[in-house]
Amino acid sequence: MTSRKNVKQPRTTYNSKTRSGTQYGIESDERYMDEGGTRLLLRPGTTEMAPHRGLEEDRWNVAILLFLYILQGIPLGLAGSLPLVLQAYKISYKQQAMLSFIFWPFSLKLLWAPIVDSVFISRFGRRKTWLIPTQYLIGTTMILLSWNVKSFLGEKGSNIEPNVLVLTVLFFLLNFLAATQDIAVDGWALTMLAKRNLGYASTCNSVGQTAGYFLGNVVFLAFESAEFCNAYIRSEPADEGLFTLTDFLFFWGLVFIICTTLVFILKHERSDQKEEESIEGVVGTYKQLYKIVKLVPVKQYILIALTIKIGFAATDSVTGLKLIEAGVPKERLAMLAVPLVPIQIILPWVIAKYTAGPKPLNVMLKAMPFRLLMGIVFMYIVNWTPSMKLESGEFPNSYYIVILLCYAFHQVTLYCMFVSIMAFHSKISDPLIGGTYITLLNTVANLGGNWPATVALWLIDFLTFRSCHGADAGYDCDTKEEKEVCLKAGGVCSIDLDGYYVESVICIIIGFIWYRLMAKKTRQLQYLDDSQWRLSVSTV
Repeated sequence: MTSRKNVKQPRTTYNSKTRSGTQYGIESDERYMDEGGTRLLLRPGTTEMAPHRGLEEDRWNVAILLFLYILQGIPLGLAGSLPLVLQAYKISYKQQAMLSFIFWPFSLKLLWAPIVDSVFISRFGRRKTWLIPTQYLIGTTMILLSWNVKSFLGEKGSNIEPNVLVLTVLFFLLNFLAATQDIAVDGWALTMLAKRNLGYASTCNSVGQTAGYFLGNVVFLAFESAEFCNAYIRSEPADEGLFTLTDFLFFWGLVFIICTTLVFILKHERSDQKEEESIEGVVGTYKQLYKIVKLVPVKQYILIALTIKIGFAATDSVTGLKLIEAGVPKERLAMLAVPLVPIQIILPWVIAKYTAGPKPLNVMLKAMPFRLLMGIVFMYIVNWTPSMKLESGEFPNSYYIVILLCYAFHQVTLYCMFVSIMAFHSKISDPLIGGTYITLLNTVANLGGNWPATVALWLIDFLTFRSCHGADAGYDCDTKEEKEVCLKAGGVCSIDLDGYYVESVICIIIGFIWYRLMAKKTRQLQYLDDSQWRLSVSTV
């Protein structure tokens, strides 16, 4: 199953002089006391008590943050749906590999995050300097893309093929802008919300981005599909869904532009002097990152993080595409995500109980063999899928139940590893430079998932062997031209050996070899003294 779980990279003001006990480089001298069953807030510097109003004063600010994160999730969801849409156009897996680069910006945003945090126009606002232009660019790009996306997609069953290179560049740009918007919004939350309400910022992020992704992915794929709309919504069938990709892009492009204009005019940025004084600067932050990478334990962990997901590459990046190739409707696959939402919400809370101790990576190492074995299960499902196809071209509900159960178990193993890695990052991060440190670790973890997926997609065609059957003379079917020659000769190009199975076996073997060689070293990292993960005060 396709799974792209990106590690959330927390924002920071890059204050190397702020020690543990402060959050995001912003100190708070607010104190609370309980009296008569009512929680009271002691105003800073006084003994005067005022009722703690909680979220009441930040209600609109939370709503604004939530909506900004929803907007951010729209291009992410669209990017996630694009490989499924293009698989219906029968593009090659090398082209899918090229398309996978659209997922990279959120894994690389550490490279430009210090610039977004440190370079701004004071009179315009530290965060609005980047937020307003970025969202205008997202809206404009989506509108321009809506006018040309039909020509970029080509036509199914014709000689007009999708322009994958152009689509990759444009959606990479959209995700780059969305990642930049994420940096600005995360930073703005620190001054937009009262200090006692900062915990709501991460809630807005997770809920908003998930909702936006759901709209851009599941909702789009379902209502763009004529088959889905004819079966579940319309009383009379039609050739198209309720809307097309052109309509969806144009609508959300307008929403971006209108909402950005309202934020620009109506929402004023609150300046926080302490936050502005804590900015270390672009050069200082990059020097800090370099010093962290030079630490011996960090080097060892980077090697582990960049290689641990090789064993899951074929399963996570290719299985869903293979199911679509076998005839499973892309919108039905997308809809399987709906019943899994409660599982995805509950699992992190359950798993966190077992990763909260001094050895969080033990959970990851226990889950890893089961996740590798799921690769064998999904190989069987891909091979079993054609036999489950009914004469009508549809699949029985029992087939989807099996897929759902398998994917649910796969999610358990995935989240065990994900939560474990996040807990380890929190455990080893230097509190002097917590934000910079943990963002670096999360970036490495994301790259460890992205590069194997791209390589796995790239190698599928190379590992697949086809030949021409039914023609008088032997023909090859390795290229498009050779396939056309075979067809003209009265033959049919058939797959003799599917590279998906070859690659899945290779990945699973590599995964178990990695586990045999690296599991002990991974466990040992948990027993290192905290001082070995930290920069000395003189080097910070």
